[in-house]
Formats: sequence, structure tokens, C-alpha cells
Amino acid sequence: MDNRKQMWSSWAVLLLVALLSIGYVTHGDESVKHSKPAALRSRRMVGGTLAPIVPWQAMVFLSDNILEGGYAGGALISDRWVLTAGRNLFVRKNREHTQGVSPRTPKVYLGISSRVQANESTEVAVEKVILHPNFQAETSWDNDLALIKLKHSVVMSDKITPIPLPESGQDLRDVVVGAIAGWGWGIYLEQVSSLKHHILPLTRACGSLPREDLRIVEDLMICTGPNIWGNNVCDRDAGGALAVMDKRTGDVYAAGILSYDKACRQREQAVYMNLQSYLPWIHKVLRGDTEMSVAYRNASMSKMIEWAQ
Repeated sequence: MDNRKQMWSSWAVLLLVALLSIGYVTHGDESVKHSKPAALRSRRMVGGTLAPIVPWQAMVFLSDNILEGGYAGGALISDRWVLTAGRNLFVRKNREHTQGVSPRTPKVYLGISSRVQANESTEVAVEKVILHPNFQAETSWDNDLALIKLKHSVVMSDKITPIPLPESGQDLRDVVVGAIAGWGWGIYLEQVSSLKHHILPLTRACGSLPREDLRIVEDLMICTGPNIWGNNVCDRDAGGALAVMDKRTGDVYAAGILSYDKACRQREQAVYMNLQSYLPWIHKVLRGDTEMSVAYRNASMSKMIEWAQ
């Protein structure tokens, strides 16, 4: 009996050492002591550090169960619109499972930083969802964007504030790092209860998509690599905004929306839809253009020019 006690005691010590060495902690707010130095928190928080209030962060929710669609991220870009990855609106995310299938209408939660805050008091009603017209046209990663229109304008506060879209003249060649927040899994596929974030370096070339999906059009995509701890985005982070800062003005804006969130801790790149390339479509949807809007505008302009002569 004494030998067995000694054996179990030894295993307990080894297990404790192993857990401490890999940085395993529970992710509830109560389990993280904020008095710890930032560098130590970074090492201990597998897959990211606890995020501060991220007022543009949305939770796009289909189900708690990943087999029924799960939940992921989104970005509030105005008082009535949330931008997310198109794949977040489907139970099964790959192209073969979305073709000919209508997107789901998700629940959307704003102003939250922990999973338990996703309740009736933080839910915002959804009016409709709009997929990019060329969503997953040839691969699972093509035009992976969707806009979610809210039924009512949200009230702005320190917890709920939209993030701007890129403007003319904002050049990503001058940007070194970006920030992204999400509820993505850790490397052991454990769920997290608190919003976490990464500061990730932008890379100048994309090459992490599966071999069959390497039809990369670089002006449509942005990539980030792992941070100094080797951490990266992971499943359920898709739809989050890659927030960057304009060095000249100090303005913060969303450079991309995360699509390929499979990097996890394998030192692969994460791939985002480059919003600068999608501004015409986004503005068209936000204006409420119909199929005839362009023709109406052109006809009116032509008449004004003709009548002025």
C-alpha cells in the first residue's frame, strides 16, 4: 500500500509540473490573477491573453455545440451592421456543404467579454443576413464575408462602438502588427469562457491555405504569422476584425476579417479578407442599393449634364 501511495504521489507531482510547464489554466475570469506580469500572463494563457473591452467585437452565435454550427466572431462596423466571415452562418463550413444552402440567421451579442454575458440583455435582434455574392465561388476561402443587419440601431458606449473601415490612403505596407480578439479554442481544443486577443505580425505573402486552395489573390487577402510565443488564432476566431493603427494619424480601423482560422499553434499563417478590396460591395449593401440603383443614378446624372448645356 505504501508503494502505491508513493507511486500516486509521484504521478501527482509530475502532472502538476507538466500543467505548469505548458501553461494550462482555466479561462474563467476568476482563475486569472491580473496582478501577474503581462509576459507571464501571455505564456500561461494558451492561445492568447485576456482581452480588454473590445467595443467592436461581436459574438455570432448558432449553437453552443460545434456540430450544430458553434459560435464565432464578428465586427460592428456601424450602428446597424456587423461584418463577419460568411462561413459563420452555416452549420457545416466547407464549400461542398454550403453550395445551394441558405445561410442561417444567427444570434448576435454585443458588449461582452465573457461567454456567460451572452444572454437576453446583450443580444441584439437581427433583421437579415447578406452573403457576398461570390462567397466560396471556387474554394472554401473565396470572398468569405457576410453582412448582418440589425433590426435597431445600437446605443454607443465604451462597450459598444463600431470600428471604421479602411479609407483611401491607408497603406498596409506601413503596418507591422495587428490585433485580433476572439473566443477561439486553445491548442487542446478546450473552450474558453473569456474573450482573448493576440497581437500578430503582418506577413507580406500568404501561403498557409490547404494545397487545393492555394489560388491566392494577394490583393484580396492579408496574412498574419504567430506571435513571439508561437501562438496564433484558432477555430471559432473566424469573423473577427484585424484591427490596425494608421501610423500617420493614429486612427484605428479594420484591415481584414479573419477567414482561415486553422493556424492554432502550428506556426502557420492566418488569412483574412482584405477589406480595402471589398469596400465597393460593403458600401453598396450599406446604402441599400438594388439591381437598378446604378442605372437610376447614371440616367439622372446624364440628364443633368444634358439639360445644363
